[in-house]
Amino acid sequence: MKINLYNNTACIFALLFVFACSETNKQQQSTSKELISKKVSELYQTKSVEELHALTYEEAFALFTEDELETLSSGHWTFNVNVPVVVSVIRSKKQERLPFWLKESGFVKTEMTMHNEMMDYEVWQKNFDKGEIGLGINGLENYSYHYFVTVAPQNENEELAISDIYPETDFIGTMDDGAFVYGDWDELVLFEVPEALKGQQMLTTVRGRGTESQLVNAFRTTKFPATEKADQIMLTWSGDPSSTMDIQWRTASTIDSSQVSYRIKGTTETLTESAEKYEMEDLRLANDRFVNRFTAHLENLKARTTYEYKISTQTSWPETQTFTTQSNDDSFSFIWYGDTHFSPIWGKLANQAFQKHPEAAFHAIAGDLVSDGLHRDQWDELFEYSKDVISQRPFMNVIGNHDNRMGLGAEMYRQLFSYPTNGPKDLPTEHTYAFNYKNALFLMIDATSKDELQTQWIEQQLSESKATWKFAMFHFPPYNWEEPYPNIQKEWIPLFDKYHVDMVFSGHIHYYMRSNPMKDGKVVAEAKDGTIYMISIGIPSPHRGMDEEPYAEIRYEQGPFYQVLDIDGNNLTYTAKDSSENVVDELRLVK
Repeated sequence: MKINLYNNTACIFALLFVFACSETNKQQQSTSKELISKKVSELYQTKSVEELHALTYEEAFALFTEDELETLSSGHWTFNVNVPVVVSVIRSKKQERLPFWLKESGFVKTEMTMHNEMMDYEVWQKNFDKGEIGLGINGLENYSYHYFVTVAPQNENEELAISDIYPETDFIGTMDDGAFVYGDWDELVLFEVPEALKGQQMLTTVRGRGTESQLVNAFRTTKFPATEKADQIMLTWSGDPSSTMDIQWRTASTIDSSQVSYRIKGTTETLTESAEKYEMEDLRLANDRFVNRFTAHLENLKARTTYEYKISTQTSWPETQTFTTQSNDDSFSFIWYGDTHFSPIWGKLANQAFQKHPEAAFHAIAGDLVSDGLHRDQWDELFEYSKDVISQRPFMNVIGNHDNRMGLGAEMYRQLFSYPTNGPKDLPTEHTYAFNYKNALFLMIDATSKDELQTQWIEQQLSESKATWKFAMFHFPPYNWEEPYPNIQKEWIPLFDKYHVDMVFSGHIHYYMRSNPMKDGKVVAEAKDGTIYMISIGIPSPHRGMDEEPYAEIRYEQGPFYQVLDIDGNNLTYTAKDSSENVVDELRLVK
C-alpha cells in the first residue's frame, strides 16, 4: 500500500499543534496560589522592603492584568458537578471588604444568614450549569475566617456528585445545625442554619486559607537573617539517647553542603558526618526568603560520654557545643516549660534555668513555641534567644495550635526539628512520638491533630512499656478552668488511668496549675492511684479572675515559670520556679 507522506506529515503537525495548544492552556490555567507566588517574586524585583510593607489594597489590585484577575476570580477553589447546581458562598459579615469577584461573577446576596459562636454569616448564591466551577480568593488582605460553600442540584430530583475538588479534600459535609465548616476547628459549629440550605452538600475549608492570596500587610522581615556561617545550632533525638544525637543548623542558601565534626571531649581523634540539606522557603519573608537547613545524624556514640562538635563553617571548637550521651543508671533530670511564643523573656528564663540546672538532660516545651508556626522570623527569634541552651541540650517539644497554624499545617515545624518517626501512622511523622530516657517513658502527643487517631497508638506505647515513670506532654490541658477538653478526657484519660501515667504536662491556658492526683475525672488520695495534671506558662501572663477548679492543688495566674523534675530510681522530686528563682511549687513522689 502506498502511503501519502504529505497527508501523514500534516496530521502529525496538526496533532502536535493541538497538543501544544492544550499544554499552553493548562499552563495558563494556573491556580491563584501559583499566581500570587509569581507576583511576590516580581515584587521583590521591583520594590524595596519599605514599599512592600506599605503596599495598599488599591496598589496590590493594580498589579494584576485582566487575565490574572480572572485567575484570582476562578482559580482558588474549583470542582466539577454532574448536574446544574446552585452554589452558595457563605462569608463572614465581619469581613469588611467583599471579595472583588463575587458580585461581578453573578453571585447575588440573599436574606439568609447563619451563625456560630464566633461570627455571623451571610449567603450569596448563583446558578451554574454542569461541569467545572471555579471560585475566587477570599481577598488580598488576610481575613482569618475563609468563606465556605454549599452545593445543591437545581432540580431536586437529580442526584448531585461533586468531583475533582481543588484543593484536594476527602471530606464533604452536610449543611445543618451542628455542622463544622473549618477542618482545623471542628468544635466551632453552625446554628440557625436556614431550612432552605439544610441537607445540601458542604465544602469545608480551613480558617487560614486566606493567607494564600495575602499581599496587603503580608510582608515580614527577620531580625536574624541567615549568613554563610552556621547558626541556629540545635540538638534533638530521633534515636536511642545513649548512642545517637541529631544536630541541626542553618546557613544562607549559598552554602550547598555542610558536615559536622565531633570527638570525645579532651581527645583529638575526630569523626565527621555529612548532613542532609533541604531548602526552606518563607515566601513573604522579604529579607531572607530562602535558607538552607542541615541535619546530621550521629550514631554509634559511646554511652555516658561527653562530646564536643563543630560545624564545617566553624574554625574552632565552641565551648557551647557539647553534649553527653545517656548513661545506664536510673538518675536524671529534665526541664519543661509551658507556652513560650518566641519571647525574649522566655529566652532569658531558659538560659537562667540552664545555668541553675546544668545537670538537666534535655529541655521541652508543651506547645506554642511561636505565635505563628508559618512565620520563620518567629522561629529565628526563638532559636536566637535560646542558642546557648539548645546547642548543648536536646530540645524535645510538642506542637501547639500556634505552631500548627489555622489549618495550614505544621510543615515548618517538621522542617526544623528531627524527632522519632514512631508515631501513629495516620499522622504526619514527628508530630506525635515517643522516646525513653533511662527509666522513663515520654509520650509527646500532638493534641492539635485528631484525638481518636492517636488513642490506639497511646495504648500500644503504654501497654508495652516497662518504664518506672510514665509522662505525657501535649498542648491542650484536659482539665482547666477556661475550656476543658472533653474529647481528650474521653479518648486518652482512661488509658492514663489504666496504665498509670504519673504526670501530664500541658500549656495553652496561660496560667499555672497542678492538680491533685486524679482517676476517672475524680480526685484520689495518693499519687500511686492517679495521674497529676499540670499546666504552665513560660512568658508573662495577664492577671485575671479564674473560676474554681475543685481538683486543683495549687494555681498561679501570673507567669513565667519553669519546671524541673529530678528522678533517682523510684524517687521523683518536682520543683516549679518563677523568673526570680523562687520555688513556687514542689512535690515528692516515691514508687
